[in-house]
Amino acid sequence: QVQLVESGGGLVQAGGSLRLSCAASGRTSSTYVMGWFRQAPGKEREFVARIRWNSGTTSYAEIVKGRFTISKDNAKNTAYLQMNSLKLEDTAVYYCAAARSYRGNNYYEWDYWGQGTQVTVSS
Repeated sequence: QVQLVESGGGLVQAGGSLRLSCAASGRTSSTYVMGWFRQAPGKEREFVARIRWNSGTTSYAEIVKGRFTISKDNAKNTAYLQMNSLKLEDTAVYYCAAARSYRGNNYYEWDYWGQGTQVTVSS
């Protein structure tokens, strides 16, 4: 099992920045990929970004490409999501996820989840 704990959410004005962290513990050696998803009220959980743990290869949803950056610190077993130029529509609960092998953009494919952290972008 892998446990994930997110932090760094909060309230920010449109155009501002936030950095989310996701600390992994437990059987982290089995982690192949980590990712971020988000869920706004009344909407389905959607893919934001992923990073392969060993290679560092990243991929992003089109709606965040160029504004968000996913990164990792292997020594700390921590993944990050740097969010810049935040928009009102980025408001959501952001979830960290991990998987034992490559996973696509569908949230139900992923193995482990954090509890989520709220990001609210105000005008």
